[in-house]
Amino acid sequence: MAKRALSPDQAILEGFIALVGAALWRERLHSLSQDTANGSRAGRALLQRHAIELLLQRLGQRSNRARSAAEVRIAALAADAVSLADRLSPAGRDRLRARLREGLAGEATLVPVFHLLRTAALQASRGFEVCFAGLDEAAPFDLLLRRDGVEAELVCDVVSAEDGRDVHRGAWFRLADRIDPDLQTWLAAHPGRYLLKMTLTEGLQGSLREQPAERDTLAELHARIRTMLQDRRRADQDAAVVLRLDPLLLAAAQADETGLLSSLRQEFGPEAHLSVTAAGGGVFVMAARAGRENEVAAAIRRRLAAIAPTRLTGTRPGILAMFVEDTDRAEWRSLRERLELEGEARQFLTHPEARPVVAVTCASRLELFGLPEPDGVADGELRFRNPAHPSARVAALAPAVVSSV
Repeated sequence: MAKRALSPDQAILEGFIALVGAALWRERLHSLSQDTANGSRAGRALLQRHAIELLLQRLGQRSNRARSAAEVRIAALAADAVSLADRLSPAGRDRLRARLREGLAGEATLVPVFHLLRTAALQASRGFEVCFAGLDEAAPFDLLLRRDGVEAELVCDVVSAEDGRDVHRGAWFRLADRIDPDLQTWLAAHPGRYLLKMTLTEGLQGSLREQPAERDTLAELHARIRTMLQDRRRADQDAAVVLRLDPLLLAAAQADETGLLSSLRQEFGPEAHLSVTAAGGGVFVMAARAGRENEVAAAIRRRLAAIAPTRLTGTRPGILAMFVEDTDRAEWRSLRERLELEGEARQFLTHPEARPVVAVTCASRLELFGLPEPDGVADGELRFRNPAHPSARVAALAPAVVSSV
């Protein structure tokens, strides 16, 4: 029997699956299908979190439709992974395969490896010779860049925006899913438009997939809200949480959920956690905040200070390429427009830990997937040069270190 002809995309997918292992790939896709089948908020968030796996899987589907920018980017990076495996030493190939397999297990994602591959491709496009020293030689840094006789070490790292939040989005989505049936029942008996404002003074920690240690906290808060509604109380508070139930007065309350969420986001700002439950003609909105402002940029600065002394040798100029995970378009734009990333990065560059660092860069999924401005950054990353570093003005390094803002 003649072997079926593969499209270029299908060939990329088959090569990638061969690299990570067919059994593990099937298991991952099955797990994602099971976790997201019910259409819950947490399930939809999981689909976004594991977008790389889902975009890769689409490569195997024959279709005449034009590929999205994200599909083009992820296909190219998957092809880079397969090509890289062929060029690495046997030990380097094993390390690459191990990192990919780690990204397909449990709560992990493929983002760390794809951030590495994208960063390497970005630097190569700027005229650098790129060596995968971390994989090939087990160096503490990931990439060795060479250009015009000058070398630099580059570290790729991923930091979660959740590290700078007291209220985690994963826990919030799961809380909203738990409460949703109660709200639908309540709305049937009390038709109208309602807004439950929540201040979670002690925060709310947790991931998208429920962990046993998190279950009690969510159950207690769920029970408290349910009791408040049953008793028809308008307020409840203690040291941990403040709850207040008011009429929903937004003019867009008659719109669909997407339009309403957009209006709520404008009303409550990028830091608010929002959910909408609709039943019949009734609408119930929950809007939650932590007891203090988010410190996402500060969490990135702390991560920079932690990795610089351990992952750079100090014998060459060092670049820290940070991938900011678990953030959305509105928050990413806010971090940039309010100069929070720039402020914290430049503060880090004044600290002793930053002596080997010639530049810090920041990117998110928006750049990884090729989204244009104003959501994504035009040059693919934000860059902040360290003016105190001896190599800060070396012309050969300029494409990788000159500040972008």
